[in-house]
Amino acid sequence: MVFSKDNMTGIILALLSSVFIGASFIIKKKGLRRAAVVSGVRAGVGGYSYLVEPLWWIGMVAMIVGEIANFVAYAFAPAVLVTPLGALSIIVSAVLAQIILKEKLHPLGVLGCVLCIAGSVVIVIHAPQEHPISSVKEIWYMATQKAFLLYVGSVIVLVFILVFYFAPQCGHSNVLVFTGICSLMGSLSVMSVKALGTSLKLTVEGKNQLIYPETWVFMFVVAVCVVTQMNYLNKALDTFNTAVVSPIYYVMFTTLTIVASVIMFKDWDGQNVGSIISGMCGFIVVLSGTILLHVTRDVERSSSFSGNYTPSSPTLSTRLCNSNGESHKHEEEDESCSEEADSSRQAYYGP
Repeated sequence: MVFSKDNMTGIILALLSSVFIGASFIIKKKGLRRAAVVSGVRAGVGGYSYLVEPLWWIGMVAMIVGEIANFVAYAFAPAVLVTPLGALSIIVSAVLAQIILKEKLHPLGVLGCVLCIAGSVVIVIHAPQEHPISSVKEIWYMATQKAFLLYVGSVIVLVFILVFYFAPQCGHSNVLVFTGICSLMGSLSVMSVKALGTSLKLTVEGKNQLIYPETWVFMFVVAVCVVTQMNYLNKALDTFNTAVVSPIYYVMFTTLTIVASVIMFKDWDGQNVGSIISGMCGFIVVLSGTILLHVTRDVERSSSFSGNYTPSSPTLSTRLCNSNGESHKHEEEDESCSEEADSSRQAYYGP
């Protein structure tokens, strides 16, 4: 397949994003361990000494750079290509965790990494070409199609039902409630991010899109959706095991994002059935690898009860959390098992 210049740019940015984000988790974790050794108080129990640790700030900068690269990637390539490639950040963090933090990677985890890479290659090979867009008004027209408005309406109704009916009743007992809210809002945020990114790209090219109110509407939608995602993702991570939340969230979020992108941007228009099926198979392979990675981490976590726990590396779900979110606390508490056996090992955890 011959890639367009925009598609190639989007792929490169998505890969760089995964590298920076995956590495940032490990760098921040290393920084928090150092800070905990110096101060004697872990971040998970209220310590803030990591704020004066240079290594932690390097990790934060790496994460910000990765997120910016991911944001820009949506302006060049279809969401059906960029979003699944986010799984590669898990591989980067898992490999670096074994090299830098000496955390053991389960043999099945290695298989999960291989599946993620193989699936990503298939997705890239069969990715659709990005349709050229000349104005934010063109994107607005796509966003106001009947089919996409029906999707948006369905998402809003489902979110309201989950928030006001199911969350109070079973939000703290059913993992699908909080992750469902995150995933539904996430699919809308990605569409808005892509619209906003394309508008800014056109503006940089000399076609000012900031004069159109549609650009600012997309910016407002991005803010609302991201804040909602962060809120309910933190609730999910605070209530349930990270190894359970992460794969479920990734599967739901990526699937809904692809559906939304296909409806709004008509990503698969012009592609033959074989390419579409191959892309879907690649996506399924990536999902399988992601789930396998998290399942093996859950097995390793459970071994902590016998004193042989190896801390798991950070996961994709934390990308939308703040750098000191509740997910950090859970992994730090898990690591306390190994700290009792070896006082020199200090904990952290840090999309």
